[in-house]
Amino acid sequence: MAVTGPLSIVARSALQLRDSGPATVNDLSRSLEISRTSVENAVTALTDSGLIVDAPAQNAGGAGRPARRYSFHAAAGTVVGVDIGVASVRVVLADLAGHVIAQRSFPGVAERPDGASKLAAVIEDVRGTLSAVSIPGSKVRAVGVSLPGIVDDTGRVTTSVVIPEWSGIDIGSQLRQAFGCPVAVDNGVRLAAVAEHHLGVAQLVDDVIYLSVGNRIAMGLILGGRPRRGIHNAAGDIGRLAFRGLNTETGQITWRTAPTAAEVFAKARGGDAAAQQELDGFIGELAHGIATLIMTVDPAMIVIGGGLSAAHEQLLDPLRAALPGHLGLPFQVPIAEARLGAEAAAHGAVVHAFQRLAAEIYGIEDMPAPPITPLRVAPSVAADPTDETTEEKQ
Repeated sequence: MAVTGPLSIVARSALQLRDSGPATVNDLSRSLEISRTSVENAVTALTDSGLIVDAPAQNAGGAGRPARRYSFHAAAGTVVGVDIGVASVRVVLADLAGHVIAQRSFPGVAERPDGASKLAAVIEDVRGTLSAVSIPGSKVRAVGVSLPGIVDDTGRVTTSVVIPEWSGIDIGSQLRQAFGCPVAVDNGVRLAAVAEHHLGVAQLVDDVIYLSVGNRIAMGLILGGRPRRGIHNAAGDIGRLAFRGLNTETGQITWRTAPTAAEVFAKARGGDAAAQQELDGFIGELAHGIATLIMTVDPAMIVIGGGLSAAHEQLLDPLRAALPGHLGLPFQVPIAEARLGAEAAAHGAVVHAFQRLAAEIYGIEDMPAPPITPLRVAPSVAADPTDETTEEKQ
């Protein structure tokens, strides 16, 4: 839920402690420019709710007892983000200050025989991640879910060509029952776009087209700084329309000179003329589709994610060179590689949970969502630039 209008004193006090660190009542009164009595009432309410706790006192060197200080209790609860795909399931845990405290990946749901067993596996993956860092399920305050398909506002999957067993199934309701907390579900590519906008390459950019290019092509739109869902939550499901020359009826990209993109790219690198011709045609069709989207939306940036996004010399560089010829305009729209890679949608699910469910997470009706701080991890081995596994999020 987006917060509009002035915040309550309780929300302002919690926000100050969450985002600026420990403070005394006098500190809060001065910073917020409200009376000490009002701050004391807010602090009492926040202490009773468990959102703030006593912080170590600071001795200023004067006589008498140091003033009582309070800090935001980020560990009072956990918000879960889970990205569900056929090739992998990724789980991210964040504390109430938005700091990511754990992330794990698991095998995808492709091998599970039916929709129920697929969902059961995801639930166990989340529980396993919580258990690994000794967080009881009772501390989970909300779950954000990224999955491939069109999802309505209640969490029911309208349709999914990637996990067809879930079409028509209320995934949100089943996860709410499993975890005993509110759940927010949305399309995976849209949530990858949300993540890139909040903590990736498109930070501070209000109008963004995010394209996931892998085994399929799908789009996430950020317009005016907010994800565009549309009246039926179907905004961005354009793979079979804007890029018709590249796709089958299921949205799968088909290749003529080899079974997979990885093989086509490898053959082209090796000097195969037919593979290079097919790759050139792919880039031309992609540039034409992107030009159509640019003239429809007029974005400030195009972000390319998905399994093929890391293929700089073979995809991104030629795409940048080809796009102006399809636009024929005196301005250019920059094309950037997505920064968050395979972790984008899971982090986007955390952002989505905080944005949609902040009132339930904090117990404060007008509490704003926090900025998300990713977990610092050691750099991994560079991914294969033609790995296509991220197609599952569409």
